[in-house]
Amino acid sequence: MPLQIHQFPCREDNYGFLAHDPESGSTACIDTPDADATNAALEEKGWRLTHILNTHHHGDHTGANLPLKEQWGCTIVGAANDAERIPGIDVRVSEGDEYTFGSMTAQVFEVPGHTSGHIAYYFASEGVAFVGDTLFALGCGRLFEGTPAMMWSSLQKLMALPDDTVVYCAHEYTQANAQFALSVEPGNERLVARSKEIDELRARGLPTVPTTIGLERATNPFVRPMSENLQATIGLSGADLVAVFAETRKRKDNF
Repeated sequence: MPLQIHQFPCREDNYGFLAHDPESGSTACIDTPDADATNAALEEKGWRLTHILNTHHHGDHTGANLPLKEQWGCTIVGAANDAERIPGIDVRVSEGDEYTFGSMTAQVFEVPGHTSGHIAYYFASEGVAFVGDTLFALGCGRLFEGTPAMMWSSLQKLMALPDDTVVYCAHEYTQANAQFALSVEPGNERLVARSKEIDELRARGLPTVPTTIGLERATNPFVRPMSENLQATIGLSGADLVAVFAETRKRKDNF
């Protein structure tokens, strides 16, 4: 039976995700932005929390780890190389590891840049990836603890997934990201059309998450440093891809 995913908004612009394995009854929460919102979602679905899969240590991703663990007795999974910053961690995972809950198995990718210990979970059998704050719809995370080269490598790792991979990112930033994307790659017709679709969705109060790898590959400037249009717009035609990415990220930070 396929993995059942329930997405719910919380805090100001976060999304929480419940991933439920109907075969075993196991349910994982991907990060813990808010305990009350998570419990409300669990009650709505009639599911019992058995696992927490953390992507990184920031408070809007781990802040409810301990209260949820105390309430549910769930197992907390996080990055081995950042274990000291993951509250209540039980299982430490690293690049190339596989973690199984119920009948579902996630491949672990180390994707540093936003933080030094950021990881993503890829359920190959389901065609689903939970990427935290590394990749956003039309964006990527700020480089708080990593270098441009590090983040570009992480994004390439995600872009190597199949185009139809469904990507669950942790924030509703897409409308603002689209405005920036158009400023650096105005000649991307697919991006122009997507921006209009995003405006329509947000006007109706609908989410723009999840996205797909293929859609990001076609429209997200942070994974498109090879775009001649983007390079020309930012004055780096023919430059090294890391340099193009770094300039794009710098411009977004000041946009």
